[in-house]
Amino acid sequence: MKFRGVSLGCVVAVVFITACVHEHNPPPPPAPAVVPAAPPQVAPPATIPPPTASKPVFVPDYSRAGQPLPNGVFAWDALTKAVDAVEGQDFARFAFSFTNISSDNVTILSVKPGCGCTTAELPPVPWTITPTASGTIKLNVNLANKFGTLFKTATVTTDQGNKVLMLRINILPLAPVKMTAAQIADGIAQAKVDRQAVFRGDCASCHAKNITDKYGPQLYESVCGVCHEALPRATMVPDLNNLKVPTNRDFWRTWITFGKPGSLMPAFATSQGGPLTDMQIASLAAYLNSTKPSKVPPVQ
Repeated sequence: MKFRGVSLGCVVAVVFITACVHEHNPPPPPAPAVVPAAPPQVAPPATIPPPTASKPVFVPDYSRAGQPLPNGVFAWDALTKAVDAVEGQDFARFAFSFTNISSDNVTILSVKPGCGCTTAELPPVPWTITPTASGTIKLNVNLANKFGTLFKTATVTTDQGNKVLMLRINILPLAPVKMTAAQIADGIAQAKVDRQAVFRGDCASCHAKNITDKYGPQLYESVCGVCHEALPRATMVPDLNNLKVPTNRDFWRTWITFGKPGSLMPAFATSQGGPLTDMQIASLAAYLNSTKPSKVPPVQ
């Protein structure tokens, strides 16, 4: 049988072949359905705090710092102060108080002592003093190895000008050690046996104490004047202002170095068992030669 030019056998053959192909090569399974991905999570924008105003930075005004501080700005309790100290004291201490009597703020920029032995104590600078407010500046002077009368300064610099504070220190000698008549007699007896005994025991407190780094007049006052300038002076101690022999610098240096055998005058040189260096003895000889000139003409 033919269907429009195609035989029935051909149709059957095509159907059979198609069925075999489908049996040995089944069609692929259908693709899984595509599920759309969830949109990415986006974090909400961070909240930015509004900007805050920064604290203004204080900038000191130095334009008038080199000028004298005008009147009517600070009222001081004093601009010059003096204290008494004694030999061996570590520090002399001062305190200068002030009040701002002006209608404006005044800023202290610095306090500079005139030398390295003086230090200042005050709040951190710049130190602003409001109207009617008060303050105190403390100054300490190191007295190590210092004698006599000292003068020191400290300059207070503000944004309105500067002011110089004056310091005076009177360093007084230590009070002489008071000895009883019995102690004095015992000391003389020991010196007659050994004139170097004045550098030991109780006698050393007058003749060999607090003499480190002393020279000239300070050294004379400490080790010589104890006997030679005493009031009343012992009868066996000569008056250096009225010696009956000619004197000069070599004369004084020899006597101080070796003393006088057979008397109470000890040898002060360290080489002889005394407490003084060669330089200290030279300073004493120069001081005595200038302040106690010879009253007797030199031997021709």
